[in-house]
Amino acid sequence: MKSVKEISTETKILDRLKNHPICLDLVKYLFADEELQEMQEYANNVSIRRLGYNDHGPVHMRQVVGNAIKMLNILHEFNIKTSLEQEEIGSFEDSMCAVILAGLMHDLGMSIGRQGHENMSALLAQPIIDRALMHILPNDLHRRVIIKSVATEAIIGHMSTRKIHSIEAGIILIADGCDMTKGRARIPMAINTTPRVGDIHKYSANAINRIGIHRGERKPIKIDIEMSGDVGFFQIEEVLLTKIDVSPAKQYVELYAGVAGQERKCYL
Repeated sequence: MKSVKEISTETKILDRLKNHPICLDLVKYLFADEELQEMQEYANNVSIRRLGYNDHGPVHMRQVVGNAIKMLNILHEFNIKTSLEQEEIGSFEDSMCAVILAGLMHDLGMSIGRQGHENMSALLAQPIIDRALMHILPNDLHRRVIIKSVATEAIIGHMSTRKIHSIEAGIILIADGCDMTKGRARIPMAINTTPRVGDIHKYSANAINRIGIHRGERKPIKIDIEMSGDVGFFQIEEVLLTKIDVSPAKQYVELYAGVAGQERKCYL
């Protein structure tokens, strides 16, 4: 059974896609896919209970999709084209479908382990991507091929260890980095109390109160982060900023962060 947080995030995603009927059909299909749900939940079990990491399950993957959709829509409002649009080989909706697929499947490989999980995610995602695209575009092989390719690039590129080239993959990279609020660290903080290597990720994530993604003032996308303590700067500088720095979408992002009640630090 889906959690309240999953359902709430799904509702927001559906609302953001109301003007994109094909994308809307895609997310409805994926949200109802029982195998994908089971894979996301098991990946989370391995991540939290076996490995001691933060949430890498259905809530996180939905949150990444929500972040990516919001950022793509902002770029669209500024008439900034995605890579598929720039290359005149696909539409904005094709790009949106690619980030939806990538966002909902980028961490499936955590069901196997942390090391190289992005490659395992791409492998596990392929049959689901194939059947989802056949559902929404049964008579358009061209669009199925390009959407699948971009989605796969975004999945294998989300750890910033592999060079990526498309705006779409770059958006997923940043959207993933933006999901680091205290809610993501809540369960690992509760069940893993023995000190261990890597705890800084839990404690730093637990210091992030809020992350806002808005239309920017100097650049199209503004990411604004509020923290409860300075330890949150680790999460920003070692995780989010690292991902933004190698993202093809970096030029469109401004980044601010600071402790509540204090002046924000401008990173980008």
